[in-house]
Amino acid sequence: MMTSKASVLERSSSHIDTIFPFAMSASDTSEKSEPEVAVGSTSTRSPKYGDDPNSAVDAQAALVMQKGLLDDIIDGIQLGVVIIVVISFLFIAIFAGSLPTIFPATQPIYDFITGIPAFVTGIPECALTIKEGFPTTLDEAVMLSSALAAWFEDLLHTLPYKQCVLAFSWASYLWDTYLDIRQRDRLHEVRRPLAVSSFISRQAYIEANAYGLDQSSLGLINKLFDQLATTVIIVYDLIPMLWTAVGTAMLEYAGFSAEYEIAQSVLFTFAACLIASFLSLPFSLYSTFVVEKKHGFNKSTLGIFVSDLLKGYGLGAVFGGPLVAALLWVVNKTGSQFYLYAWALMAGTQVLFILIFPTVIQPLFNKFDPLPDGELRSAIEALASRLNFPLKKLYVVDGSKRSSHSNAYVTGFFNSKKIVVYDTLIDQCSTDEIVAIIGHELGHWKKSHLFRMLVAAQIQIFTTFFIFGLFVGERTMYTSFGMDTMPTIIGFVFFQYLYGPLESVLQFGMNLLSRLHEFDADAFSKKLGFAKALASGLIKVHVENKSNLNPDPLYSAYHYSHPPLVERLNALSDPNVAPKTE
Repeated sequence: MMTSKASVLERSSSHIDTIFPFAMSASDTSEKSEPEVAVGSTSTRSPKYGDDPNSAVDAQAALVMQKGLLDDIIDGIQLGVVIIVVISFLFIAIFAGSLPTIFPATQPIYDFITGIPAFVTGIPECALTIKEGFPTTLDEAVMLSSALAAWFEDLLHTLPYKQCVLAFSWASYLWDTYLDIRQRDRLHEVRRPLAVSSFISRQAYIEANAYGLDQSSLGLINKLFDQLATTVIIVYDLIPMLWTAVGTAMLEYAGFSAEYEIAQSVLFTFAACLIASFLSLPFSLYSTFVVEKKHGFNKSTLGIFVSDLLKGYGLGAVFGGPLVAALLWVVNKTGSQFYLYAWALMAGTQVLFILIFPTVIQPLFNKFDPLPDGELRSAIEALASRLNFPLKKLYVVDGSKRSSHSNAYVTGFFNSKKIVVYDTLIDQCSTDEIVAIIGHELGHWKKSHLFRMLVAAQIQIFTTFFIFGLFVGERTMYTSFGMDTMPTIIGFVFFQYLYGPLESVLQFGMNLLSRLHEFDADAFSKKLGFAKALASGLIKVHVENKSNLNPDPLYSAYHYSHPPLVERLNALSDPNVAPKTE
């Protein structure tokens, strides 16, 4: 039996007093005895919240705990890896130096394992050599940098690019899959951690985990499909084939030869995006009309889905085509220092999109209406006036047209600011809670978080183009993937595969910065006197969105741009964090 929205929200609201001023421990990960009601509440054994052992909640809990075919496959693979490792070590121990002779394919593995002791024992000598060779004068530093530059240039000439791309691609996939499996194990748990049991009902916790498991199952299959597709594309040189096919079509139907590289590059980009969209379409449809619908989120229709897809293609043609053409023109015309001009172009484009997104792009997908006069509008306008926020427009957007997920945000530059509230958030939260959430969003504005993230993004973009400048003219990279020409757009595609590991590190840094900003914005809202209302609103939003309430620490640290709910509530309830000021 499903709990109504109002019941879940009322239950969440009733537990806010329980968590203030007492902080919850995020390290508590299990319930020693399942509390069926909030701490300090009167125990009433209501079947509605799964307190009855025979309730439908127990049946849903059994489904969440149950390991399906996908879990059996994962367990089988993990067991197989362990067995292979054990057998490998047994073979090495038994056959020792004869192993490569008996099984020549094991030579690289044998060399790696037997080289470990020498590597470890050689670390002190290597450290001493580095210390002795460390430059102490400017001339020595210049000589060292020149030697490193020459070494790196030689490396670029001899690097096995295709093998490196395959290795990086699979290493990244295996790391992501490892994190996904860790997270999936958490989602199979049905006993609420002590850190959330005082304010999240058993029903809400199990429903959130059930939603997370369905997302996880689809995500694991989707990622495996993408990885296999990437491997096929790389191994069988499908990118050069597509480039050649586009060039042939241009010559046959438009009379454009290979000298029209920019035009061919734009058409190649469109073709590649269409193919990628076609391959991902079944997963998008399943996510929207099966997973999201099953858990009560999807409000979209097939007509809206197709319309959004076509609008996306149109925006890609209107904005993407000219941007690709301009970027390639800059690279081809500005020489070895193209990265400076390419970065400037992308920075300007990013600022432009921030400006036009809420007024030009998003209205193509959603309807924006002025927030009606009333208590909520008056409260938000009063808060904006209190903070000297230059509020020009206050909108409510029909997010419920597609989904019941909720949101609110602040947008705009300089003295033309807008606040946008989703109609789903208005349905889910009280006026005080929405104002507290808006206070959080205004904290991002007051603390210049948008500007900081923009600067961080520019550093990331500049780094990307600078490193690309080292590879773009390397013929070995093109020939290793089956290209006999060196078009810039193809070089960038190959480079993105190589750049993947570093991009993951940079994205991790961006997520870390974003999480710090979220804590900072929470503290700002708390300082305005909204701590209790913000905590209540966060709980309701997490319950309604069925967000993960007990994420794996490593998974959340790597993937999450927002801190887990428990960490945010702990910070809000800490009397030493941003005490209230008038």
